[in-house]
Amino acid sequence: MVGIWKRAAALALLSLFAVFAQAEGAPFKLSGSTLAGQPFSSEAQRGKVLMLFYWSTDCAVCRSKMAELRANAQGWRSKPFELVLISEDRRRDDLLAYDKAWKSTQDPALNPPSLWAGDAGFVDSLSRRPNRLPFTVVLDAQGIERARFEGRIPAEAWDAVAELLP
Repeated sequence: MVGIWKRAAALALLSLFAVFAQAEGAPFKLSGSTLAGQPFSSEAQRGKVLMLFYWSTDCAVCRSKMAELRANAQGWRSKPFELVLISEDRRRDDLLAYDKAWKSTQDPALNPPSLWAGDAGFVDSLSRRPNRLPFTVVLDAQGIERARFEGRIPAEAWDAVAELLP
């Protein structure tokens, strides 16, 4: 019986180490071209907290969160923070049509960098595409992943960002 408890304790310690090792791992890589045709790289954003929002125009929850996301990002414009939208749309044209409609009705200042995951030059550190959208990743100012959320963005996502900001 004692042997089982020792193995359980060792496993718990190893699990705890894995959590800390992941938190102190290599910086998250994200690069590609924005819809505006500008190069984007998470490495060039060092010093900023990044919220990466993976979404699709087919996702009603994703679309319903866009105004909130952009408004929160605008509210933190004086802080070292950047919201980055990453579309998982199958067709780039769907994203472009949505982007055009958004820009025609909204303040252009509320337009964060937007990338399409289907672009040939798009690269990120995700080992596989998200199973469920929206999918949100929060990176600290050194590019280390500090939080990830599947589905609706909970208040904890914004709390994670706030805790990382100076």
